[in-house]
Amino acid sequence: MNLTITQTNERKSNPLLEILRNRNFRLLWIGEAVSVLGDHFYIVALPWLVLQLTGDALAMGAVLALAAVPRALLMLVGGALSDRFPPRNIMFASNLARFILVSLLAGLVFTNRVEMWMIYGLAILFGIADAFLYPAHSAMAPQLLKKDLLQSANSLMQGTYMLTMLAGPALAGLLITAWGDGRSEGANMQGIAVALGLDAISFLASLITLLFINQPRIESSRGGENLLKSIRSGLAFVWNDIPLRAFFLVVAAVTFFFDGPFIVGVPLLADTRFLEGAVAYGAILSARGLGSLLGVAFASVLPQPTPKRRGAVLLALAGGMGIGLALLGVSSSTNLAAVTGLAVGAFHGYILVFLITWVQSRPPEEFVGRLMSLLLFASTGLIPVSMALSGVISRVDVTGLLVVSGALIALISLVMIFNPTVRAMEPAALGRD
Repeated sequence: MNLTITQTNERKSNPLLEILRNRNFRLLWIGEAVSVLGDHFYIVALPWLVLQLTGDALAMGAVLALAAVPRALLMLVGGALSDRFPPRNIMFASNLARFILVSLLAGLVFTNRVEMWMIYGLAILFGIADAFLYPAHSAMAPQLLKKDLLQSANSLMQGTYMLTMLAGPALAGLLITAWGDGRSEGANMQGIAVALGLDAISFLASLITLLFINQPRIESSRGGENLLKSIRSGLAFVWNDIPLRAFFLVVAAVTFFFDGPFIVGVPLLADTRFLEGAVAYGAILSARGLGSLLGVAFASVLPQPTPKRRGAVLLALAGGMGIGLALLGVSSSTNLAAVTGLAVGAFHGYILVFLITWVQSRPPEEFVGRLMSLLLFASTGLIPVSMALSGVISRVDVTGLLVVSGALIALISLVMIFNPTVRAMEPAALGRD
């Protein structure tokens, strides 16, 4: 349940034209849209490369975990640096590092010189660069736009990212298949190299747009703040707020039982069960991306659940994600798996809109940033362990991994629904209802 920042547009007027007339934000939006599209080529190409070299799900899980560990551990550090230095400079440094790393990997694959120890090392370095990019990107838009335009700007960015999630994986799967049969035992390495090369080019596009952004000089109001003390106060706020604490734990649990099995299990299923191979993998990921986009749209246009029922609705949808994960484990065709991925994505997108908005509106204003950072940490911190463990289990039974993990998510959601405080998502005493 990988959380990203999604906000609804509450302005009565349509501010889209005003946002796009802002040259600096327009450059940021274009550059990051191209970069995120390239990221989805990488997401498909990397696990396919590991399966090509080893045929081992454990190795694939280890590579993904090695990238996720530094990303999770250093994310809060990246946020602190973004408060002290221009976010544009941090984004530029991170994207430059990622451009170099992916270009190097593409060259190694193209020349058939890549070895697993190289991939392990590059995965760690890539995760470190990611840890500094995401907080800097989150801090960039508020420095380029007026506060009353931020919700609309974040909605535009999030919608764009979901569109890239829809198109990128399918294009990557078709590209890899075009140079071979798309299966780990026979695919041509050149297809993987080209996919990685396109990802590197996408970083170059982001670097160019960042160069032309005029970063305003803003003095940090928290330059002398003790980072550890700030994190402790945020943790204390969450711990003392029972519904908030419970939902953070639910996010962590769903992330642990969903993300690792999905990330590790789906490409393995595509490679071993579905005739379409890499195309099947890309199709499932794209279907999930389309579902996420639809989920966000549904949350915006459908009648909102009342505050007393909101928690039950979100927990029921989280349980639906678990059921969908279990169905993926027993899917016998690409079409069925893609439809299931579509449903899972729709549940996830709908949950994001309400859960993130609730967390943003619940605490006093001075706690919002820390709580959002902790929410992002809760949604990423256990992913490395989840992926590594999923890699081990999938070597024995990938179907069992997906079915059992999905059942546990459904069980956790059901248990939490019976907690009246959590089910109601009641407003906090200090919150902003």
